[in-house]
Amino acid sequence: MSTAHGEQVRILEEHGQETGRGLNWWGMVFFIASEALIFANLIAAFLYLEIRNGGVGWELPVSWIPFFATALLLSSSGFVHMAGSGIRKGNRRNLIIGLTGTIILGAIFLGCQAYEYTNLIVNEHTTISSSIFGSAFFTLTGFHGLHVTIGAIFLLVVLVRSLRGHFTKENHFAVEAAEMYWHFVDVVWVFVFTLVYLVPLFR
Repeated sequence: MSTAHGEQVRILEEHGQETGRGLNWWGMVFFIASEALIFANLIAAFLYLEIRNGGVGWELPVSWIPFFATALLLSSSGFVHMAGSGIRKGNRRNLIIGLTGTIILGAIFLGCQAYEYTNLIVNEHTTISSSIFGSAFFTLTGFHGLHVTIGAIFLLVVLVRSLRGHFTKENHFAVEAAEMYWHFVDVVWVFVFTLVYLVPLFR
């Protein structure tokens, strides 16, 4: 009986090593899912305001900045994938290049968001308290900006550890977690960008 049980444990361990779906991975998945629910509520609130008011009441000034920032953020997904793929193959050079590229593009994205906020506040006199739409806009996009900031800090820590040689082909969960989180941030922005910037163009 003990022999059979030991064989089952060995098979389960081998299966876990093959799939790489340990407790840490599932913990990251559940964390991202909880964050996704928060964004879903914010997006639902924004949609409710749009539907209730028929899209009338507040319009963003047309600007190329959000489109440029979106292109940068989506491009950063390629870099973070390079980092994750690199360490999975034991390629430390691609890991460092991918992390560095992602951090730089993420920082520029945040700079674009800060520039847009400054323009809205100074030139359009729109703040989080000026109207209900202003409140919804700054809350939704600002919450996403906060996540980009957290993601960039997370990646910076991972980059420092990478430069110190802390990760190997077999041991690199922090890199994988950072990659998962950054892809999540990018996917969320696609929904936010579509709702906030693209949909109003077709009204």
